[in-house]
Amino acid sequence: MADYKDLKGGTVQNVAGDPPAPIAGQVWYDSTAIAFQYRSSNPAGTWATTSALNTAREQVAGAGTTTSGLVFGENFGGETELYNGTNWTEVNDLNTSRRGPAGAGASNTAALAFGGNLAAPSPNAATDETETWNGTNWTEVNDLNQARVFLTGAGTNTAAIAIGGATGAGGNPPQTGEAETWNGTNWTEVGDLNTARNSFASGGTTTSAVAFGGSGPTADTEVWNGTSWTEVNNMNTARLGMGGAGSSSTAALTFGGPSSSALVELWNGTNWAEQNDLNTGRAYSGSSKGSSTSALCMGGGPSTASEEWTSPTEASETITTS
Repeated sequence: MADYKDLKGGTVQNVAGDPPAPIAGQVWYDSTAIAFQYRSSNPAGTWATTSALNTAREQVAGAGTTTSGLVFGENFGGETELYNGTNWTEVNDLNTSRRGPAGAGASNTAALAFGGNLAAPSPNAATDETETWNGTNWTEVNDLNQARVFLTGAGTNTAAIAIGGATGAGGNPPQTGEAETWNGTNWTEVGDLNTARNSFASGGTTTSAVAFGGSGPTADTEVWNGTSWTEVNNMNTARLGMGGAGSSSTAALTFGGPSSSALVELWNGTNWAEQNDLNTGRAYSGSSKGSSTSALCMGGGPSTASEEWTSPTEASETITTS
């Protein structure tokens, strides 16, 4: 039988605490804990079903985190629900009911909703309306420069970016690649996407963002550096109507898509890697926006399903010897 040195190319180290930069599968003796330790790895990440939304919905937007989430809008609705990490609670509606809006925000007490498709005036006009959420009420603020639906957004309620979408009635062409940044008071036009599109997803900030997928469907991915967009490596599977989350242009997550897709991919700044699927496939879901390591998928389909993502992890674990 091969010993540890033959298998790993080295002996078991004796260190106080963790060795520098341990790798998955490495074993050492921790003289502080007086125990053998090893480096465990969960390389694919997992989805866990959480409490259901109160109202089944699709074509929604979201904001927040896995412990402080918000979902709003639906198929020409304005209903808003707040998540505290355990349960969803219905709260005050958007002032303007709409489908296909975009959202941004760091918590369920500070969010931004912008764009979307109105039930009236007919026929299904795209809107430029923007609203801010303070944890209790939505307040109308200054409009987008370009009315649109099925756009995507990232950032916070005081520093957001609105990207792409469709400007035609009912979410029809023409599509736009136009991007705008929000400073808490006004929207400012910035550099356009290289490929105009709608029904796609994004993650990041006003100075470091990534946009992916969309109408076509396409697998195209572009990163934003605060000045311009650059085309980078595509997703593994072309799709539209996905959810998305991420903290920057180098860390993003996408999930779901057409025909009740459950596909999930993780972006590391260079490539997309397929991950474990959603438990419930769906399109046009809402998503918490700020992190690719811990995210919510809310509704879609239409559905009341809500799921929480935990990213791939590594940790030091004690080996039980008795």
